[in-house]
Amino acid sequence: MSIFQILLDISGGLGLFLLGMIIMTDGLKALAAESMRRVLTRFTRSPYSGAMTGAMTTAVLQSSSATTVAAVGFVAAGLLTFSQALGIIFGANIGTTITGWLVALLGLKLQLGTLMLPLLLLGVLLRLFARGHVKQTGFALAGFSLIFIGISMLQTGMSGLESDVLSFNLPADSWATRLQLVGLGILFTIITQSSSAGVAATLTALYAGTIDFHHAAALVIGMDIGTTFTAAIATIGGSSATRRTGLSHVFYNFLTGIMALLLISPYIFFVEQWQGDMQTNAELYLVAFHSGFNILGVLLVIPFTQQFSHLMFRLIPEDKDPYTVDLDKSLLKEPSVAVTASHTVLTRQFEFLLNTLLQALKKQGRIDLHALERFQPSLTITQEYIDNIHLSQDNKPLWQRLYAISHALEHLQRFYHRILEASTISRACQAEAFNQLRSRLCSDVEQLQKFYQQSAWDEVARLSDSIAHKTNLKTDDLRDEFLAHVASDNLDVPVANEYLHALRWLNRVSTHIARISFYLSSTTYLSGSSKDVSAPVN
Repeated sequence: MSIFQILLDISGGLGLFLLGMIIMTDGLKALAAESMRRVLTRFTRSPYSGAMTGAMTTAVLQSSSATTVAAVGFVAAGLLTFSQALGIIFGANIGTTITGWLVALLGLKLQLGTLMLPLLLLGVLLRLFARGHVKQTGFALAGFSLIFIGISMLQTGMSGLESDVLSFNLPADSWATRLQLVGLGILFTIITQSSSAGVAATLTALYAGTIDFHHAAALVIGMDIGTTFTAAIATIGGSSATRRTGLSHVFYNFLTGIMALLLISPYIFFVEQWQGDMQTNAELYLVAFHSGFNILGVLLVIPFTQQFSHLMFRLIPEDKDPYTVDLDKSLLKEPSVAVTASHTVLTRQFEFLLNTLLQALKKQGRIDLHALERFQPSLTITQEYIDNIHLSQDNKPLWQRLYAISHALEHLQRFYHRILEASTISRACQAEAFNQLRSRLCSDVEQLQKFYQQSAWDEVARLSDSIAHKTNLKTDDLRDEFLAHVASDNLDVPVANEYLHALRWLNRVSTHIARISFYLSSTTYLSGSSKDVSAPVN
């Protein structure tokens, strides 16, 4: 076999493996991503449980980036603390080692490449002709098949390359050699954008006898460090939470890589003392080493999660704008997480406007117009962000959540403009006839704020609807009363018009409060809920 043919087999095999990983990951994310996110929030109560759920989620989804992005979104939404999210990020490193076990146990030992061809056809047929979950299962199945077909081609290429590589006399094991191979592993991962592909290629070369164990171990360590490069690049221009997460990933993997380098020689010595010649099952020892130093790294760092978290906050403090800080563009890759972040931002913006409304009602219309002007761009930024959340109506629960978020923002924008009118109607609102209505509205809004702070969404929906209903009834009564005074010449028409304008303003303000609250509470229902979020509030 010519060197050209060997390189074609290796590059083709690597390409098929990468394509298979991408397709399988996309299929698995479509099938299980929403469930996995619920698992992350439900079972992450500490860094330890976060590490376990992060490892399991990454093992199922075969995507550490999806797990990490979800963790960032949950921190932004206030569902997790940064310390809890760190556990998920650490655990994701363990989950990525599952791919190595699949390659070593199934791809290399059982050599399933030929057997996967009919399975590939089945997956493609399901993707083309099935619907719903069966369609996505076919997609994942096709990707799974391509992975092992790619490994089979890699094996063919590596076995042909063995004699050529050995003739070059690979450098003897030394610290300089190991550092060079770590650098090569980092470079390989940066180029392929996949540490899994690098690990698969390394395992195949080791199985074929093309490289020795110490070469392979150093390469895998480099690939583990290199996998953070993509995450680090993705954080450029992102929010402080995303940059902090990316830096945490880089810092942790770098420290783990140093530890793993120091462990290569003791590990080889231990295995040879225990089993003798380790070349017989070298690929299994390599994936055990890969999983082992990642597990050991997690066990060593988790007791110091709080200190690690404080260090990250000191290096990357919070962004200045509190209203759009969570709208990170990197989260748009995961629409569910982006919707959750949007909900958090809208809730925070609504609370600001409620505070401004209370100020206007209690202080004779005096409001901080400069603060409102500084706030206005955040609504525009939020609108642009939500417009960039793209998904199909096939995912109906998530589509309904996005639909509700969009309506909440629309009413929030109208609510903002109503509050800008507060100073112009302040004189009318201070009339004695308005005292009872104004006092009750203030009391109800203050209670509503407490429910928002407690995330008591059922109470939010109930009270906000009650506010609109009671305000509507009271304004109807006052309108009739004012018109009666005009008819009996007890009230001048210009003054009556001011009062009627104030009544319309109060009525519209209470309606916006009710509708914003309704739509924000609707988005908190999980996938599969039968709640109809398209019906407007009466």
